[in-house]
Amino acid sequence: MNADHGTAMIGSPYAWLRLTISLLLSTIAGIGMWSAVVALPAVQADFGIDRATASLPFAFAFSGYAFGGALMGRLADRLGVVTPLTIGAVMLGLGYVSSSFSVAPWQYAIAYGLIGIGSSAASAPLMADISHWFIRQRGIAVAIVSCGSYVAGTIWPPAIEYALTSVGWRQTHALIGVLSMVMMLPLIFLALRPRAPAIHVDAVDVSDGAQRALGLSPNALQATLMIAGVCCCVTMATPQVQIVAYCGDLGYGPGRGAEMLSLMMGLGVVSRLIAGSVADRLGGLTTLAILSTLQAIATFPYILFDDLGMLYVMSGIFGLFHGGLIPMYAVIVREYFSPHEAGARVGIVIGATLLGMALGGWMSGAIFDLTGSYRATFINAVIWNLFNLIILLWLLSRRRRTRVFGAEAFSG
Repeated sequence: MNADHGTAMIGSPYAWLRLTISLLLSTIAGIGMWSAVVALPAVQADFGIDRATASLPFAFAFSGYAFGGALMGRLADRLGVVTPLTIGAVMLGLGYVSSSFSVAPWQYAIAYGLIGIGSSAASAPLMADISHWFIRQRGIAVAIVSCGSYVAGTIWPPAIEYALTSVGWRQTHALIGVLSMVMMLPLIFLALRPRAPAIHVDAVDVSDGAQRALGLSPNALQATLMIAGVCCCVTMATPQVQIVAYCGDLGYGPGRGAEMLSLMMGLGVVSRLIAGSVADRLGGLTTLAILSTLQAIATFPYILFDDLGMLYVMSGIFGLFHGGLIPMYAVIVREYFSPHEAGARVGIVIGATLLGMALGGWMSGAIFDLTGSYRATFINAVIWNLFNLIILLWLLSRRRRTRVFGAEAFSG
C-alpha cells in the first residue's frame, strides 16, 4: 500500500470494516480471559486443590497475555498484524486442547499460559493497528477494539457455564480450542491482509515527544505507566476473578456468579465506549484519572455488603466504572510516544496491566485462603487502586501544553 493510498484510507469505510473485524477477533480470542474464572470451582473440585492454587491458571493466562502482548506487538510493528494474529490463533487452539488433557494442576496452569500468549495477539496488536487507521476518532476506535475482551466476558461465561454442566470442563476446553481456530483464521486472512497506512508524525521529534510533554524520558514515562497499570489492575481483577467462587461460598451458586461476571463485562463495554469518546475530548490521561477514581468508589462497597441483590448492583456499577481503564493506557501511549513504536509500546504497557490482573487474581485467592473471608481481599483491592490514583495525579501535575504526535496535551 503506497503512502498516498494509505492516507486516503484513514477513516474510510474500509477502516470501519477493519475495526469491525478487529472487534470480532478480539471477542473470540477474549474467551481465554474468562474460561479459567468460570471453570475454577469445577477444576478445584476435580484436582482437590485450594483456592489460591485453583486461581493460578488465571494468573498464568494473564502473565502469558502480558508477555505475549509485548512480543506480538513487536511482530506487528515489523510484519503487520496478520502474522501475530495467525500465530496467536494457533497457540490459543493448542492451549485449550492441551488443557483438556492435563492430569495435574501445574499442567493445566501451563496450558493457560499458552492460552494467554495466544489471546494476547488479538489485544494490544489490534489496538495499535487500528490506531493507525483513525485520527480524529482514534480514542473511540481503540476503545471499540478493546471492547472485545468485555464482549467476550459478557457472552462467554454463561455459555461456558452451560457447557461445564453439560459435558464437563475437559470437553468444554477441547471444544473451545477447535472453535477458536475455526472462527479466527478465516477472519484474519480475509479482512486484515493490508498493512496499516503510512505513519505521519506531526511537529514533534520522535525522540523527545514524551519528555517535552511530561518532563520525563520516554522510557521513564513508560515505566511509570506500567507501575500505574499494575496497581489499577490488581484492583480490577479482584471482583472479576473471585465473583463466581464468592457466590458459591455464600451459597448462591456459581451460576449466579457467572451472571454477575457477565453483567460486569456487559456494562464494561458501555464504559469503554464512553471512555473512548471522552478521551477524544479530554485526552487519555485525564480520562484515566477519572476512571481510576470511579473504580475505587465502586470497589469499596464489596467490603460492606454480600447479600445477593447488592452483589448484582455492585457488579453492575463496578463494570460501568472500571471498563474503560485498560484502553486508556493504549490511548496515552499513542498520544505521547512515536507511532512507529506503537505495537511494542502498547504491548508493553497493556502487558503491565495484565500482570496486574494476574497478580490480583492470585493475590485475592491467597488472601481468602489466609483469612477465610473476602473482606480483607476487597480492602487490599481498594489500597492498590489508591496507589494507581496517586501516580496518575502526579503525572497530571507535570503536564504542560504541547502538541505530541498529533494530539494535544494540556497542563492544569
